[in-house]
Amino acid sequence: MNLRFVEAFYWVATLKSVTRAADKLFLTQSAMSSRISALEQELGVLLLDRRYKELRLTTAGARFMTYAQQMLELQRDIRRVMGSTSDTEPLVIRLGAIESVLHSWLIPWLEKLRRQYPALSLELSVETTPVLLEQITRGTLDIVFAALPAASDGIRVEPMDFMAMGLYGHRDIHKKRRYSAADFHDIDVMTFQRGSQPHVALLDVFRVSGVEPRMVHPMSSISAMVQLVQGGFGVATLPKKAARRLTGFNRLKLLATDLQLKPLPMHVSYRTDPSNQAIESIVESAIENARQSHTSGA
Repeated sequence: MNLRFVEAFYWVATLKSVTRAADKLFLTQSAMSSRISALEQELGVLLLDRRYKELRLTTAGARFMTYAQQMLELQRDIRRVMGSTSDTEPLVIRLGAIESVLHSWLIPWLEKLRRQYPALSLELSVETTPVLLEQITRGTLDIVFAALPAASDGIRVEPMDFMAMGLYGHRDIHKKRRYSAADFHDIDVMTFQRGSQPHVALLDVFRVSGVEPRMVHPMSSISAMVQLVQGGFGVATLPKKAARRLTGFNRLKLLATDLQLKPLPMHVSYRTDPSNQAIESIVESAIENARQSHTSGA
């Protein structure tokens, strides 16, 4: 039995789409369909029910799915034991992250990862949490670092360290030693996109304090917020670690304030690959790297 055909079936069944499975394996849709048809002919049963718009497994397909995963895992274990796997083998990882991660620990970690996997081919998407969760659910990403966990069959989720948030202003404009909630009545405040955890938490903090800032501006770009602060537009809520790593913005200042900003939760969501343990190893490396970065304060 050709294991490439088994792998094709596994990903079609997992992603519930021939198109997305073809993208995952870098094949054409016709090649994917041919592999599934060849496997069905060899087994003498239909594995996919093609009568519906949404892809469904037949009873035989659901039963074979268990064997398919076991066969791919066995192939992986045999290659590892026999020494036929290597860190120099081509490895394609489709990675997604929110901008807070990009500006904090992602780049140093990717540099470390490249040394560990010299043949690593990286596809990186930097988007908002809702976009990243939609992409990993559809199967167009393998690993996602976001403020919310993905909720879909076949996706594993691990919690990561929270990211401390701070209010940042312009060094030459916001000169007070400490800002009370009332001080923000005449200050524009920028925060993450509407409906995000930082946006909702900030509005809640002001509601509890009984103070409304002059204006709250939801934005999806940390870089944009920082440049607006530099231009004197207002103050912004930013992850402290990300702000410390942003170079070239010497007028950015962390404000001492009575407002207690909630930390930004972080999760890694990922799809496992029964034919390759690299995904799990990479996720473990990311979690450890983020933890060390948090501990060191770097």
